[in-house]
Amino acid sequence: MNTESTAVLDEHNGIAFPCADHEDASLGSVSPDVSAELGPALLTPYRFSEEREHEHKGFEGIVGTSAALMEVLDLVRTVAPTDSTVLIEGETGTGKELIAAAIHAHSRRRDRPFVKLNCAAIPLGLLESELFGHERGAFTGAVARKVGRFEAADRGTLFLDEIGDIPLELQAKLLRVLQDGEFERLGSNQTQRVDVRLVAATNGDLLKLVSEKRFRGDLYYRLNIFPIPVPALRDRAEDIPLLVRHFVTKYAARMEKRIDEIPLKAITVLSDHPWPGNIRELQNFIERSVILTTGKTLRPPLEGLRRASESESLEAVTLEEAERDHICKTLKKTNGVVAGSRGAAARLGMKRSTLYYYMQRLGISRSKNSRSTCENRPNRRIDQQN
Repeated sequence: MNTESTAVLDEHNGIAFPCADHEDASLGSVSPDVSAELGPALLTPYRFSEEREHEHKGFEGIVGTSAALMEVLDLVRTVAPTDSTVLIEGETGTGKELIAAAIHAHSRRRDRPFVKLNCAAIPLGLLESELFGHERGAFTGAVARKVGRFEAADRGTLFLDEIGDIPLELQAKLLRVLQDGEFERLGSNQTQRVDVRLVAATNGDLLKLVSEKRFRGDLYYRLNIFPIPVPALRDRAEDIPLLVRHFVTKYAARMEKRIDEIPLKAITVLSDHPWPGNIRELQNFIERSVILTTGKTLRPPLEGLRRASESESLEAVTLEEAERDHICKTLKKTNGVVAGSRGAAARLGMKRSTLYYYMQRLGISRSKNSRSTCENRPNRRIDQQN
């Protein structure tokens, strides 16, 4: 067996699982959507070298060797020893909370509390109390004093996920505690002081919210001291086989199953899938696959995955919508620039005037600062000035 092939690291146990091709008549039958002729990938445990284990220390749960992921981990190592505020940006399901935990684990505050709060999961009327606490009788139902997340995280790290969902009226109070370390509980006029390192995360465009007057500009720049962009899973597809083996091992152990092989066809299909829900979607799919598996070979429901992918690709795809989508993507790549050798018209192989015609017909607007926006409203007029 080839033990030099790519492997996945189980951080908790320090065990790695390499992938090797082999033929084994004892594998038995597999599900109809898995090609038996391709053979399985064998999972054989062995330990990484001490150097490799040290390299991943403090990054529990983060699996992968892609350049995109390594860049993120380098940024984590750089900013973690400081007390600077960090803004983690990325799509839903990309593992932003794991990055926040890694920042805390590599910081001087690692022995102090790591407190988490998803701002989108708390009703707006209760969010201030969750963040800053309240006194008894501060509002109906406040039968006792409550310590907020900032107090709970004193001398530690506070992770605020979906920070763009914090209402404007609370943003000023948040800015004050970030700048001065001071706040008051609801129903109290006594100032509390805390020493908290804030790590925030968002899956949206905070700068766009600032332009729409839905997020304070001064708070945005206070949060954006050290941004860390987390790549989508489709941008680090080479990590998918490692993640698959990691989750198979995790859920097989949890369900007290022994799964020794993953079909090569499954690895190929999973690596090619776009995973719009990112790692969270992949993780849930693997959990379902482990549940469905009765033998030692993983039986992932690949046909269902293909149908879901085909349904997404066929959804509302008319010729006009396909043209519009292609032009929008090209304009995004050129930052809205239409003319010139590096403009969208040149990339699309058409004259500038022709592209303007298509933009007008398809309802793609172009603002005065030469950046384009793709509106949902059709037949919108555009500004054709250079």
